[in-house]
Amino acid sequence: MNSSARTDLAIENAEMFQETEELQGIRIEEETGQVSGIRVTWVTVENEKGAKKLGKAIGDYVTLEVPMLDETDVSYHREITNEVAEQIRRLIPDMKHKKVLVAGIGNQEMAPDALGPMVVDHLFITRHLIQEYGRNSEITRGMGCVSALAPGVMAQTGIETREILLGTVRETRPDVLLVIDALAARSVKRLNKTIQITNTGIAPGAGVGNRRFGIDEKVMGIPVIAIGIPTVIDAATIVNDTVGNLLSIMDETRNRLSERIWEGVAPFDEQERYQLMRELMAPEMVNMFVTPKNIDEIVRQMSYTLSEALNLLCHSMA
Repeated sequence: MNSSARTDLAIENAEMFQETEELQGIRIEEETGQVSGIRVTWVTVENEKGAKKLGKAIGDYVTLEVPMLDETDVSYHREITNEVAEQIRRLIPDMKHKKVLVAGIGNQEMAPDALGPMVVDHLFITRHLIQEYGRNSEITRGMGCVSALAPGVMAQTGIETREILLGTVRETRPDVLLVIDALAARSVKRLNKTIQITNTGIAPGAGVGNRRFGIDEKVMGIPVIAIGIPTVIDAATIVNDTVGNLLSIMDETRNRLSERIWEGVAPFDEQERYQLMRELMAPEMVNMFVTPKNIDEIVRQMSYTLSEALNLLCHSMA
């Protein structure tokens, strides 16, 4: 059994080592958005040693921690949109002059997995107009060349997502592929409050233990930017966090019973305690993932935010 807490977020993998040992081959830089106040963390995996340590491919992983991402404050979401666009622009400059293909990964019939397809629904698609009228006509002035698809999941199509995207890339010849997907988190505080952007591509389903073939620059032959938001969390992580909170309380209010519990559990580090929780859970709960009850509303709001960021990046329309 895999003892690692399931997560798609590079920053969470880095945090597991950062406090106890030096991360050779991994560079971490933090900054705060000048206008938005959003905390931005760049985790750069520089070589194979760092990749092996972190369990992530060589490349850049940008994490935006947005406490109000799941709320409906329209004015604040504009700031999030601008910050997301700026960070993507740092990875792929001059998007307005590139042919962009956007792939919304996931199952639109399942709210926690519907982020990618919903983002695609809100995009301003223009490739057909560019082909018809050219880039400099009155109709298309200010438009970038954007195409998009939501390839579904293998259970629906019987086809690997990578196979669908490879065929589309070969036929349409975009300059860059943007992949949008829902992720899994290790920390409750990052659920629906974190955006990860990376130039290393994506392995659909990896965070929930259902890894499919990877979608990256090596496979696709063009730069691949993956954008995701964690919408689910491993049930064992919730139990582990609860036990951690309980231990903190018992440490403050020691009594005879809590002393015995403390002595039995406290020596474990967080990773060992997580594995213990998985072993103690009923078998039917081991592969359970949890999401908020209003996830459909949250995903809808977040999909608009991401789609507006992509529209801002790809078009110059007044």
